[in-house]
Amino acid sequence: MNKDIIAGKWTQVKGKAKAKWGDLTDDVFDVAEGNSEYLAGKLQEQYGWTRERAEEEVSKFGRTLD
Repeated sequence: MNKDIIAGKWTQVKGKAKAKWGDLTDDVFDVAEGNSEYLAGKLQEQYGWTRERAEEEVSKFGRTLD
């Protein structure tokens, strides 16, 4: 699933994202509104991942939604 589809279906996808990355707050998901770069940045900040890893995690998550 590409970034545009994630953004378009964010309301439905948000619950799955919360389940996957439970350490992120509801506010993060509300502000993200499907913005993969913002979400990757918050994952990087929360989990101490590199930018590349955070972006890959978001990409993998998107692929599970197909």
